Amino acid sequence: MSGPLRLVPEDGGSERTMQLRTLPLKRRRPALPARPEPEPEEQLGLSADPLDELAERLNDICADAVHPYEIAAILESDGLSDEQAALLYGRPDAFTVAEELFEKVQRRYPGPSSEFANPWRADPWRCVVRGLVFALPGLGYLLGANLFATARMRFGLPSGMLALSVATLVSWGFNQALAHRAYRWLGRLRRRDAARCLAVGAPLGALVAATAAYVVGGPLGALSFAAGQSAYLGAATVLLVLGREKFLLLALAPASVGAGVVLAVDVPQAVRTVVLLASVLLAVGLAGRELVRCIRGVEPEAVELKLPLRQELPHLLFGLACGALTLIAGLGETIHQAVQAGGHAVHTAAVHAGGHPAHGAHGAHGAAHEAKAALTGPAMIALTLSLGLAEWLLFRYRAMAVAALRTSHTTGQFGRRTGGILLGCLFIYLTTVAALDAAATVLWPGAPALGVPQLGAMLLLGGSLWLALLLNAFGFSWSTALICLAAATAESAGLLTGADPIVLQLIGCGAAALVLTAIAGPALGRTTQHR
Repeated sequence: MSGPLRLVPEDGGSERTMQLRTLPLKRRRPALPARPEPEPEEQLGLSADPLDELAERLNDICADAVHPYEIAAILESDGLSDEQAALLYGRPDAFTVAEELFEKVQRRYPGPSSEFANPWRADPWRCVVRGLVFALPGLGYLLGANLFATARMRFGLPSGMLALSVATLVSWGFNQALAHRAYRWLGRLRRRDAARCLAVGAPLGALVAATAAYVVGGPLGALSFAAGQSAYLGAATVLLVLGREKFLLLALAPASVGAGVVLAVDVPQAVRTVVLLASVLLAVGLAGRELVRCIRGVEPEAVELKLPLRQELPHLLFGLACGALTLIAGLGETIHQAVQAGGHAVHTAAVHAGGHPAHGAHGAHGAAHEAKAALTGPAMIALTLSLGLAEWLLFRYRAMAVAALRTSHTTGQFGRRTGGILLGCLFIYLTTVAALDAAATVLWPGAPALGVPQLGAMLLLGGSLWLALLLNAFGFSWSTALICLAAATAESAGLLTGADPIVLQLIGCGAAALVLTAIAGPALGRTTQHR
């Protein structure tokens, strides 16, 4: 049927049903006394211009219309044919009738109404909880900091740091793809299938990440921390996808309390390890309990359905790219020092070819690496703390864009409004990232003062990631994945050749931010993206 469908309330309650919007009934004329021989026009009940009466009857419908075709669709759905248009209204067809009605009635577009709920209105309390569960895991690094205080080097880096970084990178990529696949099942109202997907994927992802850390190698404590982090990230993915943020908050309670105690007094490493293990076991146990409950739950019988795995590939690449860009922001200075130390070692070996080593060189390089490693903490914590706000701003943008869609009179006005909303959300996010990065730098022991170039690089990274997440939400998954992956590859290649990491981040993240902004402006300014 060509007529538009509207949600209208039933007479008996708050339930809403789908009904066809039809034309108002023509008013019956009161019976008049008999009079002699009416004219043919009067026999048909026509006025001097019968379209005036039709315009009065359809006033509300015509006032809402954005194009004559909308009125024509309603007229046709009510049964008005071209013959009837010619006979009753003296117009050649229904489209001519619609065009004249559109010109006769003044536009009165409706404003925002509570009758039509905004589907992107986010629950603020849920965003607060999700923000906490994104931020609190960063306290685990305070409890496990001593596990990485080692002079042992591998590939020019502290071995524990390198193993943890590789495990983190693998977990981010794998869990990004896993979460997207599970959400696809949930979008089809297949919660049991989503739980089965998570039950297989989460342990597999943790195993792959822990194995990658083991292959890189490092101290036993650092490898154990990497394995525990991988298990926690898998469990957290399960609980977040299934909407059990409060369970995850409960699992993080031991680590949060323990980190607070560590900041106040010195705690033995054995106690710190027990606290970390308690949080990991709680998260894994609660995730397993939720999976069992979902799999055993009763669901209506559904047809067999298979989702192709290839659709998760862009999200896997996007997770890897985001992880690489974030790790470069944290470890860039350390890797730069490692590359320089490698070149210095080759030069020293050539100078001391007679077999006399340069005593103390290894210890000096180890101290330099330890000092530069202090940059990792503030960068990671700032971006982690900002994830809760980033998610809320994504919902806020979509909610405000829907409201702008209902109040804008032209496509140009809508494009300008959504552009302003985009810039406002981006400004709020970047301001928060800058404040968190500055605070984390001050609080982190031994972290150097934050300079203007470092702050600029961090803001460009945060802006790129937020814009990429926003475009991902609108279905531009391949574009965002390839742009972020290109930036990460370029930065990694430049870093391994000895280029300055801050300059690389300013160029790589700056270029990514420009391209993403160029895509987001026109693409999200189209009304069809928000319907």
